[in-house]
Amino acid sequence: MLLTTSESSTYSASEVAGRLQVDIRTGLKWTEAKYRSKIIGHNELNVNEEEPTWKKYIEQFKNPLILLLLGSALVSVIMKQYDDAVSITIAIIIVVTVAFIQEYRSEKSLEELKKLVPPECHCLREGQLDTFLARELVPGDVVYLNVGDRVPADVRLFEAIDLSIDESSFTGETEPGRKSTELILSSATNKDHTNMKNVAFMGTLVRCGNGKGIVVSTGERSEFGEVFKMMQAEEAPKTPLQKSMDILGAQLSFYSFLIIGVIMLLGWLQGKPLTEMFNISVSLAVAAIPEGLPIVVTVTLALGVMRMAKRNAIVKKLPTVETLGCVNVICSDKTGTLTKNEMTATIIITSDGYMADVTGAGYNDQGEIHIRNCNNVEMAKSNITNLLEIGAVCNNAYIQNGTLLGQPTEGALIAVAMKNGMYATAENYVRIQEYPFSSEQKMMAVKCIHKYNNNKEEIFFAKGALEMLLPQCTKYMFGTQTVPLTKQNEAEFLAEAYEIGRKGLRVLALAKGRSLQDLIYCGLVGITDPPRPLVRESIEMLMQSGVRVKMVTGDAQETAMAIANLIGIDTIHQQTLSGQEMDQLNEHQLDKVANNVSVFYRVTPRHKLAIVKSLQRTGNIVGMTGDGVNDGVALKKADIGIAMGKNGTDVCKEAADMILVNDDFHTIIAAIEEGKAIFYNIRNFVRFQLSTSIAALSLIALATLMGIANPLNAMQILWINIIMDGPPAQSLGVEPVDHDVLKQKPRNIIS
Repeated sequence: MLLTTSESSTYSASEVAGRLQVDIRTGLKWTEAKYRSKIIGHNELNVNEEEPTWKKYIEQFKNPLILLLLGSALVSVIMKQYDDAVSITIAIIIVVTVAFIQEYRSEKSLEELKKLVPPECHCLREGQLDTFLARELVPGDVVYLNVGDRVPADVRLFEAIDLSIDESSFTGETEPGRKSTELILSSATNKDHTNMKNVAFMGTLVRCGNGKGIVVSTGERSEFGEVFKMMQAEEAPKTPLQKSMDILGAQLSFYSFLIIGVIMLLGWLQGKPLTEMFNISVSLAVAAIPEGLPIVVTVTLALGVMRMAKRNAIVKKLPTVETLGCVNVICSDKTGTLTKNEMTATIIITSDGYMADVTGAGYNDQGEIHIRNCNNVEMAKSNITNLLEIGAVCNNAYIQNGTLLGQPTEGALIAVAMKNGMYATAENYVRIQEYPFSSEQKMMAVKCIHKYNNNKEEIFFAKGALEMLLPQCTKYMFGTQTVPLTKQNEAEFLAEAYEIGRKGLRVLALAKGRSLQDLIYCGLVGITDPPRPLVRESIEMLMQSGVRVKMVTGDAQETAMAIANLIGIDTIHQQTLSGQEMDQLNEHQLDKVANNVSVFYRVTPRHKLAIVKSLQRTGNIVGMTGDGVNDGVALKKADIGIAMGKNGTDVCKEAADMILVNDDFHTIIAAIEEGKAIFYNIRNFVRFQLSTSIAALSLIALATLMGIANPLNAMQILWINIIMDGPPAQSLGVEPVDHDVLKQKPRNIIS
């Protein structure tokens, strides 16, 4: 009886209703819904119980260095040297507590995912539309969707009236997806969410229109639940610094046991008492371990965190600070990370050839319209105003205090009208009828009457794809006159649109007239999701310092390539790869090509995770940047996950290791600079501390071999390691950043 979400999109709505045994006119019966709920479970995401805090603390004692110190303390107790035992125990508690604080972070990303499941929904049961908790939904329920609703489960639509759903946080698409009810060929779905036009996904947001549908997947069986399960399954990897410290601990333990064994053997051969040799072995064990090292490392990392906070980068986990120093690949989401996720009109071309560039970004009036060189500026201004009036009137969006309510493309048209001083143009007209946009017609039109025109003449305003709008036009504006539209004119206008489209802009044609079959073509507006400031410069600096940047996006190839070229990502010497092509590759094949791909397009959260894992398998230290739910799993798995602070979802911010407060990609440069500097400082004071430990170890060993009394007991060595060596070592840890460090290649993690 049950269907997967992708399967449901390949069946007609009536077939889906039949398989789920529901009448879409009345919905399920309450008794049937309760029965299904018992079998399938509630529509919710269940977070596994975390290990208790005390258990995480106890796990810190598994460190080889700590075990060696514990053994030394035990020997001291057996030897009745209680002062040494107490000193060593205090040192152990300090070191373990510092390590615990350094590593501990409660996992909240899964909790944030749960919040995206709406608390309530509108559901039809036994012929009555009711509002109740979304967790009670089961496959087969009939739900109603309206503007502003968050979709409560995966829903196969059987009615969609001008329905557009914002799926950007899930698919990476900038534009809200236009929904329809037609079935999709199974070969076209292939788990590509952007192709499932007849499905509304759990957690996405209804931007405009309304619809009805049958619930096909709930809870962890939904597409959203798949992301949730992937995030649960993935463990955040240890940072290179943590790995280096683990290796150092294991090496010190090995050499310590070796030296202690040799010294005890030689002492035994010299005929020294066993109790005396145990006493010496405790001192040797304490001398071998630089107890002040974890404290100095933690303080240095904490100071680095504070410096980075001043540079708009919040680090959530101390060892992460240093990780950026060895990152050699950054996989970056496009929408909202490399670009602003704010559609903006950047170019205007009137039907008589006047061109203007538009400055400013976002849904506001900040910016200007600069007319390119022309002989008649006043005529150009008049025709541009005429063009922008069409875009403002044939529009269902509005902007309130910089916030867009409606479609991003329509918001861009209102914003450019505002930049031209046309704040309330639409209020001059009374709308009589609307012809909504559809995926087949690819155009929208409205029939209006001018409020202040006495003859009450009806006028149509239309916007849409040029190839769909031109056949409805019989004339075009040339200056102040209307001129018959010829085939040659049409070819010229199509060529203009093609050139704009090649630059990665979305092209909207605008027209008006007395009927929909007799429109007057007025011109084009080019709209784009503009790159963030300094993104191109940042990518150039990263490449110069040995860090490769790869774009990972849910967008189509043309859009991805255009933006990649705009921001300086190499698409000439590197390949592009789609999510569908990735599905045809096994792990080994993906590992072979992943390093040579600069743009991954049409990818899902599953693909993003596979890309990160593949790059890690081939020896890369991977940074991942993102802002949406679809980035959460990859952010968690990457060696360092970097989330956008302003516009990033709570899910991605919780899954990430670092948050860019100002959403500025350029901040990564400052973070890498800090990361590299911190590593060099840590390396300097590690060498200093180890030299002290080696000196103490050598002194005790030589004294033992020469038959001299043990010159240092455990308490004295602890005092030297923590109190006397700590401050000088710490001073090495706070050396100022050398700005030339950015030019150095990422360090080898083995170093």
